[in-house]
Amino acid sequence: MPKSLRLKTNKMSFTDWKTETINGILPEEFYYLIEKNKNHIEKTFPVTLSHCPDLEKTKQFIAFNQDKENHKEGYFFYPRNIKTNALIGYLCIKSIDNQKAKCELGYFVDEDYQGKGITSRLVSKTLDFCFNTLKMNKVFICTSKINKASQQIALKHHFKQEGILREEFKSSDGTLEDVVYFGLLKSEYNHNER
Repeated sequence: MPKSLRLKTNKMSFTDWKTETINGILPEEFYYLIEKNKNHIEKTFPVTLSHCPDLEKTKQFIAFNQDKENHKEGYFFYPRNIKTNALIGYLCIKSIDNQKAKCELGYFVDEDYQGKGITSRLVSKTLDFCFNTLKMNKVFICTSKINKASQQIALKHHFKQEGILREEFKSSDGTLEDVVYFGLLKSEYNHNER
């Protein structure tokens, strides 16, 4: 079999996973996802890592986020592999500003599932939720200058690079780093969804 065909058959199809909300997950499985991907996400999710060093702290983190969602201060989505029942990623809607009708997306997918279209599909579903359910006017993504995969997700979904925020993000080692700021307006989203 040609190599290109083998790669396609190894790809996970969109029907192999579903999206869970925070009420559908257990702290133990989120802790496992974080622990398994610690090296993969240490530079991009230092706050999540710092809140999930062990199972007890992870339970507190999940409870805190459930409270945030109950108060409409954040929303949390988790792709789950239907075949194995394992969580394979995390997406949060954060920095919600109802006065300006804008919010931020933060996301990662399990390192073993990268390049399978999961993040792209999850972002697509989340944009629909942000613009049509939450009635946001703008969704933004802030990403590390070296995180080219996240930048590609933003560009694929028609976000515009609006600038570089200098020393805006504190990494896990305490270094202040620049971030690339991408924004998508509802008018742009509606235009591209036609």
